Amino acid sequence: MPRTLTREQARRIAVRAQLLTAERPGGVVEAVDGLWLVNIDPTSAVAPSADHILWSRIGWPYQQADLRRAVEDDRAVFEWAGFYRSMADLPLYRPMMRAWPRYRAQREWLEANDRFRRDVLDRLRAEGPLRGGEIPDTSQVPWKSTGWTNERNVTQMLEFLAMGGAIAVSRREGRDRMWDLAERVYPADLPELSDHEAAALRADRRLGSLGIARAKAIKQPIEPIDVGEAGEEAMIEGVPGSWRVDPAQRDAVSEFEPRTALLSPFDRLVFDRVRAQELFGFEYIVEMYKPAAKRRWGYFALPILHADRLVGKLDASADRKAGLLRVSAIHEDDPFTADMSEAVDAEIRELASWLGLEVTGIPGS
Repeated sequence: MPRTLTREQARRIAVRAQLLTAERPGGVVEAVDGLWLVNIDPTSAVAPSADHILWSRIGWPYQQADLRRAVEDDRAVFEWAGFYRSMADLPLYRPMMRAWPRYRAQREWLEANDRFRRDVLDRLRAEGPLRGGEIPDTSQVPWKSTGWTNERNVTQMLEFLAMGGAIAVSRREGRDRMWDLAERVYPADLPELSDHEAAALRADRRLGSLGIARAKAIKQPIEPIDVGEAGEEAMIEGVPGSWRVDPAQRDAVSEFEPRTALLSPFDRLVFDRVRAQELFGFEYIVEMYKPAAKRRWGYFALPILHADRLVGKLDASADRKAGLLRVSAIHEDDPFTADMSEAVDAEIRELASWLGLEVTGIPGS
């Protein structure tokens, strides 16, 4: 029979799995390994998502140079398909790389541009690492799309070659990715796994990072939010349907040590909006794509975690020219207690200090 969990236990399992308790990871590699995925998004209304996610776990010792060192020097972390990942997990992605591309339009475009593909590989072999803008467009057939990628032939070729594991991001210079042959970035001595073995291990790793998740959920490109048959079946009081729970996280739920955290809008704790609603009763959406008049919480509102509850949203922005972290509003889903307000205000000041800014606009300050 599946074990039944209270919603509090389920929330604590999810929070602890995402490294958001008082027991913090010791550095970037430990954090990325525990999180499984760290989102890469250049929006920096407060801070770039990867840096914000790592700071919210590691705390004040974390600096951007730590992530650069882990990627560029130690090669302990790599970038693929929009996320930073632990290099130890690379074997789990190799079968996905081998199977790519899955769609006919992509295969046909690569086949029609085989000479272009070889030109890009030859240029990187001779001169890499290179920015995309340093690679000439020698395509035979342009990439057609109704979106922003239309006729961005070099960009598409680099993305396709990276997805297929032929090239990789060697480092970043500002927002620019520096591309090189994968053999110069990825270790050569990692084990080879079958498709089935890798898929099962990916599901296990995903569940370990989430703590508790649905066996099936809305399909996501590249990175699912469901876990299949990984872990063990569980029920949650008051929540319909069955779940899968990581036994190690479930058994450690009594060790939960709470703290307060300000999360990136791209944080995996809130990425699955349905799960956030079911476990935390938390309604959330990134509103920067909405017209200002239709925003409820702000352009880049940060979810607020307090202990095992998502309790509100912080509408703030970093004004680096003025040296200020501007707090426009703290949206309380339910009225904060005095202790909650004090903890949230303290975390806002910690965020500002990490960013090297002064806080302006905290209510009651």
